[in-house]
Amino acid sequence: MGFSDTNTNMRVQSRWCFTSGILLGLTLIIAFAFSPTGAYDPLDPNGNITIKWDIMSWTPDGYLAVVTINNFQQYRHIQSPGWTLGWTWAKKEVIWSMVGAQTTEQGDCSKYKGNIPHCCNKNPTVVDLLPGTPYNQQIANCCKGGVIASWAQDPVNAVSAFQVSVGNAGTTNTTVRLPKNFTLKAPGPGYTCGPAKKVRASKFLTTDGRRVTQALMTWNITCTYSQFLAQKTPSCCVSLTSFYNDTIVPCPACTCGCQNNITQPGTCVESDSPVLPSLLNTSPKNLAPLIQCTPHMCPIKIHWHVKLNYKEYWRVKVTITNFNYRMNYTQWNIVVQHPNFDNVTQLFSFNYKPLTPYGKINDTAMLWGVKYYNDMLMQAGEMGNVQSELLFQKDKQTFTFKQGWGFPRRVYFNGDDCVLPPPDAYPWLPNGSPSPRVGKVFLLIVSLVVSACLLAFL
Repeated sequence: MGFSDTNTNMRVQSRWCFTSGILLGLTLIIAFAFSPTGAYDPLDPNGNITIKWDIMSWTPDGYLAVVTINNFQQYRHIQSPGWTLGWTWAKKEVIWSMVGAQTTEQGDCSKYKGNIPHCCNKNPTVVDLLPGTPYNQQIANCCKGGVIASWAQDPVNAVSAFQVSVGNAGTTNTTVRLPKNFTLKAPGPGYTCGPAKKVRASKFLTTDGRRVTQALMTWNITCTYSQFLAQKTPSCCVSLTSFYNDTIVPCPACTCGCQNNITQPGTCVESDSPVLPSLLNTSPKNLAPLIQCTPHMCPIKIHWHVKLNYKEYWRVKVTITNFNYRMNYTQWNIVVQHPNFDNVTQLFSFNYKPLTPYGKINDTAMLWGVKYYNDMLMQAGEMGNVQSELLFQKDKQTFTFKQGWGFPRRVYFNGDDCVLPPPDAYPWLPNGSPSPRVGKVFLLIVSLVVSACLLAFL
């Protein structure tokens, strides 16, 4: 074999090593990409927002409908400034009038004389009316400023509704067409709505409870949430400490972004900055977070501290801190997954509800503030934190402080998955080893690739 042949083989083998390395990297990226940030939420597998379109009666040129937005998500709610609903008309429909909501634009209604429609846009955008709207402009479940509670936290207020009178729409069940291309913002992106599906007509109970009425036709539109669509970066992170170790495990650096005053000036602001008041006086429509400068750059940080160890119990302190200067989080909640939630004994200053996404396995808890006490997480700089302590009873068969067992497996804030520190950084017991533990399969793949590359040059 000549020298040129040897070089050729080495180049081929080097390319194989390079290609293998790329494939390995892609495999790891794909493994991390399929996470709960997609539309499917493993802790709320059936959660969605369902828009119900009920035709209640026919009019000379169209119909009268009641549109209801039901939030069937366990812990993800819609907070101020509220929801925005849009769609595309199937034909040349107009909105003659609305009760309980309004469109943001009237559109071009110049061809109408006398009675002017409420909206002539082909793609109307609807918003809820504000609290305090006159009674004659209201229907049931309207006028909350677009705020809708989550199903587990407040099922009574997990609904919003309005009435719409539609013209140029057809007046029978064979000529009428439902709108298409529904969009839901709450208040920003994140929701994807499927096509409308005709279902069994809705039934309604009168206020006296003695009569049941029925819609003429009913369609359902199902909208699901994706954290990946809602924001490009995470919105919260988790830090850890324990009584048995002096190590403070912070949120990973640049979890939600990095401080970059060169290419992105103004990404954060210090708490004592003289320009902070002027930044806060910007337009109320500006929903972009104004973050206090931190290494992690997250609007929300959740701190889990293993506080005390008793003979039959152990205690945890949970602190939620708001680093966003532009947002007061009303009706906030967190969801924590930990195996000892099947034996939670007592909570202080937080409400608690168990969630069982896996049938009878009770390892997931939803926690939120007490009304009129700490149900609002104030913006940064204004005592922007809430805290509670949780008391757990020990199960002698499973309880341990080894290998990070005392720390949560997953944490959500307002339905968004929070970033946890890497497991090798967790506080360890004094007689434990701080060395990182890497998966055996990963080590095997890496060793095979490296060995093949080394053999290529022997």
